[in-house]
Amino acid sequence: MRLFCLALLTLFSLLSSAPVYAQGKQQDKLNVVVSFSILGDLVRSVGGDQVNVTTLVGPGGDAHVYTPTPADAKRVSEAKLVVINGLGFEGWLPRLIKASGGKPSVITASTGIKPRKLADDGHGHGDADPHAWQSVANVRAYVLNIRDALIAADASGVSTYLTNADAYLAELDKLDREVREAVAKLPAERRKVISTHDAFGYFAQAYGIAFIAPQGVSTESEASARDIAAIIRQIKAQKIPAVFLENVADPRLMRRIASETGAAIGGTLYSDSLTDEKGDAPTYIGMVRHNIKALASALTN
Repeated sequence: MRLFCLALLTLFSLLSSAPVYAQGKQQDKLNVVVSFSILGDLVRSVGGDQVNVTTLVGPGGDAHVYTPTPADAKRVSEAKLVVINGLGFEGWLPRLIKASGGKPSVITASTGIKPRKLADDGHGHGDADPHAWQSVANVRAYVLNIRDALIAADASGVSTYLTNADAYLAELDKLDREVREAVAKLPAERRKVISTHDAFGYFAQAYGIAFIAPQGVSTESEASARDIAAIIRQIKAQKIPAVFLENVADPRLMRRIASETGAAIGGTLYSDSLTDEKGDAPTYIGMVRHNIKALASALTN
């Protein structure tokens, strides 16, 4: 850890000595750094034109295995506010903040959410599942925490933050109803799927679709031969209809399971990351709509 910090501080000093060319109104905006793309979308939705958002782990990135860069340290040092998921998701972030030398306010977007309990998976997640955003109801808490943090950091934008948060909360209520209506149309005996890593536990609790995953809550985890064999037997015994790939995971394991069981590959689910603007899930709301459409299609057919 000491070497990590020294290396980042050395490279950060070199970066900070380079000339900075500010661009107009960027100087007047609240400078916010977020850990990964889903939080970036939520902060932009609440902050609007009042905020300048920098995302450390961008679209398509995997925050489970991310390695910070010296440029990240510089971004954090210049931020007034850092927004993290918490629940053990960004194990690398405390060291980065320390190495940056900055003193931003750090808020945890998942504060107040009852965590889904797990056994320790050996990768620092302890007994809390970090993927709380997979429940739309939980994201209401994220939005309220983000709203309050933005107001505390920038009182001049209070009306913008309140208005935008209220509008987004209404969109989340609509989204939650859409998901529940889609699941209600699925035959109860077919509400089981296989996903790569255990990222959909909160979705399962909220909406009643069972997810079975050969990997744990982190993509760092490796499924054992015993785990894979047990899942293959379970798929055959329970006639689980679909296997899903994930955008942040290697697809080879799931293709093998599908091949050995005859289960259909239902498509790609977005778990820990959004896509760029041209992809299927450029926003959080777009991600959830894509996922429920893919699930409904696979489990209906």
